[in-house]
Amino acid sequence: MTDNSVILEKRGQAFWITINRPDKRNALNAEVIAGLAKGYRDAHDDKDVRVIVVTGAGDKAFCAGADLQNSGAAFAMDFSKPNADYADLLRLSQNATKPSIARVGGVCMAGGMGLLCMTDMAIAADHVIFGLPEVKVGVFPMQVMSLLQSIAPPRLVNEWALTGEPFDALKAQAAGLLNYVVPAAELDAKVDWLIGRIVDKSPTAIRRGKYAMRAIASMSFDESIAYTESQIAILAMTEDAKEGLKAFGEKRKPSWTGK
Repeated sequence: MTDNSVILEKRGQAFWITINRPDKRNALNAEVIAGLAKGYRDAHDDKDVRVIVVTGAGDKAFCAGADLQNSGAAFAMDFSKPNADYADLLRLSQNATKPSIARVGGVCMAGGMGLLCMTDMAIAADHVIFGLPEVKVGVFPMQVMSLLQSIAPPRLVNEWALTGEPFDALKAQAAGLLNYVVPAAELDAKVDWLIGRIVDKSPTAIRRGKYAMRAIASMSFDESIAYTESQIAILAMTEDAKEGLKAFGEKRKPSWTGK
């Protein structure tokens, strides 16, 4: 990428995707969306990467949503295309087989809420404010709803989307949007702690597990249980499963190959 609006950086076994527009409150534009998508693809192409971290530069904003300074461009769309780039990013995130963490160090609004919801886990600083203010400018958080409605309670989603009023980190955590809320000074340490809890586990189990969770999300119980009983049998034949059971019996730490 020639544009500097998204920084992609490998830190050990974690792949960091940082929106780098702090002066614009890390607002979304075409370059940011393309950078986020590239980050997800690059992370999956690198076999050594075990977890993806999505965050925003600076301490003011995680992502404030679409860049409204050029309001015409913010919601411009080629109507000959059946899909939009932001929607494709959310699709990409949901089909990902590597786990992701949102590191939320500042305000998270509108399309930023979609980025929050597209990750598997999220940690926020305790001062962060969240919201879906789209109705205040005559639009609606359409694409965000596709993920948000499966995470937060319907009554709260209704209130957030229909009133556009903001809410704090503790309410976001209570609604299921966040795993942890910590003081800003402890945010990076908590993210590192969670990364550590992931990278010492079987990458094969995580990869196949995420694939299965995605597959059963819209299944009935009977469909889901039939699918998962076959998946556990397949997983048991992998090298990681054999190593994990062997290491358990030998009372030692497993050495994962990711196969």
